[in-house]
Amino acid sequence: MAQISSSAGTASQTTYVNNQSALYTLMSVWFFWGFVAASNGILIPLCKEKFDLTQTQSQFIDSAFYAAYFVGSIIYFGVSSIIRTDLLNRIGYKNGIVYGLILSAVGSLLFYPAAQTASFALLLSALFIVGLGFSLQQIATNPYMIILGDPATGAQRINLGGAVNNLGTTLGPVLVSFAIFGVINEETAKTAAETATIASVKTPYLILGALFLAVAGFFWISKLPPVTNDEAVEIGTGVLKYPQLLLGMTAIFVYVGVEVTIGSNLGEYLKITRQLDSSAISPYVSLFWGSMMMGRWTASISNFNLSKTTKMVLTVVMPFLAFGVVLLANYLRGSQIDELYPYGICVVVLIAAFWASQDRPVRTLFIFTALGVVSSLLGTVFTGDFALFALISGGLFCSVLWPSIFALALAGLGKYTSQGSAYLIMMILGGGIIPVLQGILADKIGIQASYWLAVACFAYLFFFGVRVQQVLRRQGIDFDQEVARKAAAH
Repeated sequence: MAQISSSAGTASQTTYVNNQSALYTLMSVWFFWGFVAASNGILIPLCKEKFDLTQTQSQFIDSAFYAAYFVGSIIYFGVSSIIRTDLLNRIGYKNGIVYGLILSAVGSLLFYPAAQTASFALLLSALFIVGLGFSLQQIATNPYMIILGDPATGAQRINLGGAVNNLGTTLGPVLVSFAIFGVINEETAKTAAETATIASVKTPYLILGALFLAVAGFFWISKLPPVTNDEAVEIGTGVLKYPQLLLGMTAIFVYVGVEVTIGSNLGEYLKITRQLDSSAISPYVSLFWGSMMMGRWTASISNFNLSKTTKMVLTVVMPFLAFGVVLLANYLRGSQIDELYPYGICVVVLIAAFWASQDRPVRTLFIFTALGVVSSLLGTVFTGDFALFALISGGLFCSVLWPSIFALALAGLGKYTSQGSAYLIMMILGGGIIPVLQGILADKIGIQASYWLAVACFAYLFFFGVRVQQVLRRQGIDFDQEVARKAAAH
């Protein structure tokens, strides 16, 4: 069975233990995943302008970054096959995170020569190496967080990590935009866009590389319980006999794809519909990624032993608190934020969705994917602020899908959990393919019509919820029923 050793070095006799301090330590790396991913939304329109790219070519930034997850997982399996044992079981989950952070630091530092030489190819290579490091970090971190408690509530712990992740996604576009363009207002926006150069990206990514190294050192000296596995594990495709994993792989591909494509094509959407250049889009890009934060901060409430009344109150307070963080970050950067106020209506819809989902993984999938279909449809059909905020609200409805999909896909895998995690991380590749597909559609049929692709993605994820529930129930696994039983007992 999977085991977690205590600090004294003796193995626990259960498949999971409650270890809050370890959980909070693991949450720290989630910030960087979000920071870099969301910052791509600023790099894409900047590179499109400075390198004179088509919308399709500009999406190669996402392709380089997210393809690294796929390649990283392939390397993971290749090394595991060579050493004839699961790589993470050999080096330990904690060490996997440390090595991944060091690799990401190398990629971040490569931004300096890429910016100095104004080389798009080298910039893509730097992002690819950052993504390789993230791949190893995610393969280790997600199952680690599930093991640190009851598997039925694994999605809630991953949501807690997601809450930190989306603090990074909210601050990333704002800070990177500030580093490149400085303080932006109506008078300086056009000048800033014209005078900015690719060389301007050096400073934020040099700082990021230094932070990666610092956090790697922190993990190295931390007292995280080492995860081991005392069962013989076949390396390769044996884990693919579990239909929930196969379904989860396609769902992760589509989910990451739709999350990334909405944000990454938002700059072009704003350029066409609002005549905004790359220096002026960060409030809307940060609002999209901040929407993920609103959802995940709210979902993380379930990790704490609170009364029903307190949870209901916090379900109202937390998303508006996160909305306030988005507004404050943009205000401090010098952006006009009054145009973002009407988005509060979308936040109210999010609150209603949480009340209806009742922390149940499958029900959450049904409700949030259905709302994703509706919001994307409205954004594609209508125009003006209504359409813009409808598209951005896709972030609200993406916010809790990753943990639900991940927990359901790994349910019942036992000794194959770490390999299952690697296969799921591999499918983050969707973030490098679906945005390119939308870029191709945008070049052919227009940017707004291209968002029909987002509608189709959310519709597929709704189907995944239906199908995976049937598969797991046949195996005697029903997380929704388990969560409801524990809530009734509490």
